[in-house]
Amino acid sequence: MRNDVVRRGRLTGERSGEMMHFLSSMEADRHLADADVLVDIAHVMMLHKQRIIEPGTTKDLLSTLLRLYDDGIPESVFGEQFEDIHAGIESFLIEGSGEETGGRLHSGRSRNDEVAACLRIRIREDILRQLSILCRLRGVLLSLAADHQGTVMPGFTHFQHAQPTTLAHYLLSYEQAFSRDFERLMEAFPRVNRSPLGAAAFASTGFPVNREYTADLLGFDGVIGNTMDAVASRDFALEVLADLSLLMVTVSRLCEDLILWSSAFIRFVSLDDAFCSTSSIMPQKKNPDSAEIMRAKTGSVLGAFMTSAAIVKALPMSYNRDLQELTPSLIRGVQDAKHTTGLLADMLASASFDTGRMREEAGRGNATATDLADMLVRRFGFPFRTAHSIVGRAVQKGDLILANLDEAAIEITGSSLSSRGLSAPDIAASLDVDTSLQEKRATGGPAKVAVAAALEDRKKQLALDRDLLEKRKEQISASITALIREARRIAS
Repeated sequence: MRNDVVRRGRLTGERSGEMMHFLSSMEADRHLADADVLVDIAHVMMLHKQRIIEPGTTKDLLSTLLRLYDDGIPESVFGEQFEDIHAGIESFLIEGSGEETGGRLHSGRSRNDEVAACLRIRIREDILRQLSILCRLRGVLLSLAADHQGTVMPGFTHFQHAQPTTLAHYLLSYEQAFSRDFERLMEAFPRVNRSPLGAAAFASTGFPVNREYTADLLGFDGVIGNTMDAVASRDFALEVLADLSLLMVTVSRLCEDLILWSSAFIRFVSLDDAFCSTSSIMPQKKNPDSAEIMRAKTGSVLGAFMTSAAIVKALPMSYNRDLQELTPSLIRGVQDAKHTTGLLADMLASASFDTGRMREEAGRGNATATDLADMLVRRFGFPFRTAHSIVGRAVQKGDLILANLDEAAIEITGSSLSSRGLSAPDIAASLDVDTSLQEKRATGGPAKVAVAAALEDRKKQLALDRDLLEKRKEQISASITALIREARRIAS
């Protein structure tokens, strides 16, 4: 195939292979190729509608572009003699149809608005895929929570035994966090799904283009009004990477728990062998490698965001070639988040929890001491800080038994608790793990009634989110289907 048609007019001289490789974006452009074909089809249809090109030219261009859509883009288009996929496709059209036809594809358009449109189409697809995975992950967490409403376990602060909770309560905490990640990405979608086409290099074009028409053909929600902003801004990409970074931070926290819980020290969970590896030298080992790699991928996604932000932060308005380097980071961040969350859902679904071990640890470390302090407040009218001090001093002396509590109360209040009527059975009742849990009935707490209500609420929210997602998918799919159908009609 001939060399890059974009360079031949203004520039002469041969580039070295190293220079061509340095400037080429082809590796990243493979991820944009399908979107580029759609953008080309919509652009040609707009040129036809606005009578910027002749009907015969339209048919020839659409026929070739539809073959690329149906059969895929030939490998020759990705050659490094082209700076990018856009030049490769244009050269392919010129070689196949002649410059009189193929050379008209780029009328009223720059690669600047073209690549921005391709990126937005690709990212909106990635957002929808990520949202689907998040729905699946949340569904797994809700299913596990429903199965473990009665599974008692210790809750931790500072990774120290703190208060008893349930596995359901724990799992619901992550489902709620992932639901916010869903919200953030769904809220970002309309800002991503706006068309820059017609902005050309940055100052629009003298051709009578119809920006709203191409936006509608491609399923965009509308156009980006200012043409300079349309080609020069990548905040839509940064926003998605920022949202994915927040998502991955939550993923990493969950993976950290699973890694610790699967250790011989804790033994709360056993991960399926498919998600573990063994040692090349120590035959007894079962290592939670998948969870560790997921934890590491968080750094990759955060790095993609930081790299992209650093590229954009000092660019003068409007377009600069630096933005080419943002695309690989964007793709890497999106792919790492997608693969990680999908595998995390599978890993959780296949995990088994040792409910006996969890219950065994639930009351350790005086985990119900707060309940004892609360009981003293209710029964004797102490200020909570006084009750807190009595129980804390008793813990300092040893076990939470009547003798220690009496001694602490005398030191702090001047009188014993037993003299006020407190008995050993009263203490035992207030320290009971199950009693402690069932008293936490407020919204969002670990009591059975609160967890049951939360499960019902979260299931309803997930159903609403799935419906919203399906409507978005159907909207985009219908637009692209209509685009291709109309292109085939015009080309026939």
